[in-house]
Amino acid sequence: MNEKRIQRITGVVSLRQRGIIVILEDIHDPHNAAAILRTCDAMGIQNVWFIFEKETPYNPKRVGKATSSSANKWLDFQTYSSSASCIRTLKKEGYAIIVTALTDRSVALDHYRAENKKIAIVVGNEHRGVSEEMLSQADDVLKIPMAGFVQSLNVSVATAIVLWEITKQRMHSGSHAALGKKEQQVLLKDFLERAKK
Repeated sequence: MNEKRIQRITGVVSLRQRGIIVILEDIHDPHNAAAILRTCDAMGIQNVWFIFEKETPYNPKRVGKATSSSANKWLDFQTYSSSASCIRTLKKEGYAIIVTALTDRSVALDHYRAENKKIAIVVGNEHRGVSEEMLSQADDVLKIPMAGFVQSLNVSVATAIVLWEITKQRMHSGSHAALGKKEQQVLLKDFLERAKK
């Protein structure tokens, strides 16, 4: 591997965010999932969790090579068979659960403050949205302000908007702190191995 490639990988590792997970709850279309993975990689988010409770499971490492531009090669995944089990893990690990939905308690994305929190951002099924269980356990509910007649966006587009805004807030506040030196070393070693495949 040449030095330029190693420097590129090292630069990407240095910009990975800590304390943020994206969770795809019963996303039906693997192409939507793949587009979200591409956004996660672009925003420096390393950890993506999938919940397959009502939808047929698919392998996150194999979805949409064209759509994701092979972003899935660089991300880390966990898969859950129920929302309840995922929620238990999040609470045990101290993550605030943030869902995107149109409800009476929804806060406009541009009014939400994501600094200084360990956060898990949950996006739901293309038609049903997030589950009632996930919604009831959410610490915060976000909505994207819209000026048109249509009050919904494709799930991958909505996720990109949310992740961009939250990443911007975290970067400006300094709370997106990069991984620690030891974490970076471990991830760099892992990425260098992945680059060979």
